[in-house]
Amino acid sequence: MAGAGRVWRVGALLLPPAWRLRAPGRTFGAAAGRGGSSGGGRLVLGAAFALGGTAGLCLAARQRLREHSAAELPAGSLQLTLYQYKTCPFCSKVRAFLDYHGLPYEIVEVNPIMRKEIKFSSYRKVPILLANAGSPLQLNDSSVIISAIKTYLVSRRNSLEEIVSFYPPVKTVTEKGKEVVEYENKYWLMLDEKETKRVYPVKEVRVEEMKWRKWADDWLVHLISPNVYRTPKEALASFDYIVREGKFGTLEGLFAKYVGAVAMFFVSKRLKKRHQLRDDVREDLYEAVNEWVKAVGKNRQFMGGNQPNLADLAVYGVLRVMEGLEAFDDMMAHTSIQPWYQRMEEVIEKTGVAI
Repeated sequence: MAGAGRVWRVGALLLPPAWRLRAPGRTFGAAAGRGGSSGGGRLVLGAAFALGGTAGLCLAARQRLREHSAAELPAGSLQLTLYQYKTCPFCSKVRAFLDYHGLPYEIVEVNPIMRKEIKFSSYRKVPILLANAGSPLQLNDSSVIISAIKTYLVSRRNSLEEIVSFYPPVKTVTEKGKEVVEYENKYWLMLDEKETKRVYPVKEVRVEEMKWRKWADDWLVHLISPNVYRTPKEALASFDYIVREGKFGTLEGLFAKYVGAVAMFFVSKRLKKRHQLRDDVREDLYEAVNEWVKAVGKNRQFMGGNQPNLADLAVYGVLRVMEGLEAFDDMMAHTSIQPWYQRMEEVIEKTGVAI
């Protein structure tokens, strides 16, 4: 970020990951939780926009990337701006996808309290991707963003606007009477038969990719917050990181750090009950991660074979938001994920851009 004395690669720091740098017992933090009330409660819950769904650091900053040529797309033909919370797993998924495909984009970090950066939008969640391939277009929902842009990269038969129309928003009402918006077809790439054969040589490859992309959204994401806020110590470490990296005054920072940590510790317990997790939520995380490793198998570098597919990028994007946290270190130590994770880091870094 300009003037911050930091060197960023889009999606990750240009440093060895925290789990390889940390001394024993040292813990960094990240945000988790969601809410929105007035006064102090708004500050705390805004600062805690969840790692497990719509999380974020309160960093009202922009990161502009140097443009570079992508293998699949002529440089400058697609202008992209990503509105995000840096620690949001859904935003991290989109960054992983854009980074891997070598697409230049600008990041606008959204203030999770005021969200003034997205006041132009009636859609009040992140990520939001503004894309201009001849005319400006807003894309919502991480999986829609990924599917639509991937379709555009593979098939140039339709405009991006036409492609996005294949993913219509549908309003539904939950059992509790809450209105939610879902997107149809969001795990599908809208390709013709010839294009489909090129991307998915056999039907099973496409089915597998869609299955695990959905798994990342419907299950893996929901394991993040309960693990990040598992104990008071971990919750405090998370908020310590938010306050140090965010734009808080001294009193605001102290309030957010200590009151927020307590609040989110109890929120994590409700999330554990909602998703029917075990008493030790680490066990659910370990089981999920090992399930993924087993699905990739011993004979493939990635689920996509020699290169990551959209499922690889989704899982990596979700897990990456825990880097620097005790939960991430535990996952690396107690599961078989490390070799695959390191390969993902390496392949994405090859197309990453430093600013």
